[in-house]
Amino acid sequence: MHWLKTRRLTKPAVKEWLEESKDAVYEAEDVLDEIATEALKRKLDAEFQTTSSNLRKSISTFLGHFVKVIEPKIAELLGKLEYLAKQKDVLGLKEGVGGESLKRFPTTSLVEESGIFGRDGDKEKIISLLLSDDATGNENLCVIPIVGMGGIGKTTLAQLVYKDKRVNEHFDFKAWVCVSDEFDVFRVTKTVLEAVTLSTCDMKDLNLLQVTLQDKLMGKKFVLVLDNVWNENYADWEVLSSPFRSGARGSTVIVTTRNDSVASIMRAVSTDRLKPLLEDDCWLLFEKHAFHDGNIDARSQLEVIGRQIVKKCEGLPLAAKAIGSLLRSKLSVDE
Repeated sequence: MHWLKTRRLTKPAVKEWLEESKDAVYEAEDVLDEIATEALKRKLDAEFQTTSSNLRKSISTFLGHFVKVIEPKIAELLGKLEYLAKQKDVLGLKEGVGGESLKRFPTTSLVEESGIFGRDGDKEKIISLLLSDDATGNENLCVIPIVGMGGIGKTTLAQLVYKDKRVNEHFDFKAWVCVSDEFDVFRVTKTVLEAVTLSTCDMKDLNLLQVTLQDKLMGKKFVLVLDNVWNENYADWEVLSSPFRSGARGSTVIVTTRNDSVASIMRAVSTDRLKPLLEDDCWLLFEKHAFHDGNIDARSQLEVIGRQIVKKCEGLPLAAKAIGSLLRSKLSVDE
C-alpha cells in the first residue's frame, strides 16, 4: 500500500476516496451482520418451536419482509462499490504507480546477538555438523539447509552460526552471499572469490572466475552461506558448486531457503524445518523492541496487552520485532 500512502499525502481527492471506501466496507459488514443475525433467528425458531403449518407460514411471512428490507440496502451498496471502483481508475490508483517501490536491501553477515532469543539449540546443532568432518560422507562438500517459512529467522540463525568463534577457528575461509530472487551464478562466484582473496575482482568471464576460485579453494576448508535461495534448477547448482568441490574435506555450504526442494537439489544433509519461537522467547524479542529502557510505569500497564499481541505473532520473530518496533512510541493503553 506504499503507493496509496504517497498519493494520500499529495492528493486530497484520494483521501476522500479512501474515507468513502472505508465507509462502504463498514456498511457491507453491517449488512452481512444483519443477514447472519436473521439466519440465526430463523434457525432458533425452527429448533425451539413446533413445525406446524402456522409456524411455517409465519416464518415465510417474516422472511419475505426481511428480503424486502435487505435487498434495497444490498443494491445501494453494490452501486456505491462500483462507483468507487471506477473512481479508483480515474484517480490513477494502480499498484506500482505514484511512488517508489519498497526497497529490499541484501542481507549481510552482521548480527547483534543480544537481540536474538530462543535459537541456541538450533545454532549448536548446526555448529556440531560444521565441526564434524564426517558430515560430508564420501564427498568433500557438505550442504546444510536452514528451511522455514518467511519471517521465522533463517537468516538470523545463519548469522549466529557464521559469527561464532569456533567456526572462525575451524575454517580457512568464510563467505556470505545474499542470493535472493535472482540466482546469478556469475555474481555468486565473483562474491565468493572476492571474500576469499579479500580484494575486488574485475574479471568478466565466468570460466576464468571459476578456474581462479577453484585454485584458491584447492585443499582449503571453507564455509559458505547462500542466504535466501529460491532457485530449484539442478543444473544451475551444479555449475555454481563446481569450484567448491576442490576444497578440503569438511568444507560446507549453509543455504537458507523456504523450499525443501532447494535443499534436495543441492544434495543437502537431512533437512529440518526451523520451528517458530516458544512464546516466552517471542515475548522477550517483542519486549526488547516495544519498551523503552526504564519505562516502568508504562510497562506495568501495557505488558498484559503486549503478551496478548505476542500470542497473535504465533512464534514468528519478524512479526514480533516489527510490531514491537511500531508500538515503541505508543505509551498509552488506548494506542
